[in-house]
Amino acid sequence: MSILKRIAEMMGMKQLPPLLPVGSQAPEFDVADHLGKRWKLSELRGKRVVLWFYPKASTPG
Repeated sequence: MSILKRIAEMMGMKQLPPLLPVGSQAPEFDVADHLGKRWKLSELRGKRVVLWFYPKASTPG
């Protein structure tokens, strides 16, 4: 499974969205943080957001 498909799956997406051009606005999404709290992008509107993930976390490789 490609890393992009895995990320989409982790974010609850059924399919991969199209890639966005650099500088475009991110679409709405929600994701769990390291403590399990769910966050929606819209809850952070007006703030700087960094989405950080580790592609190999929880994998045998």
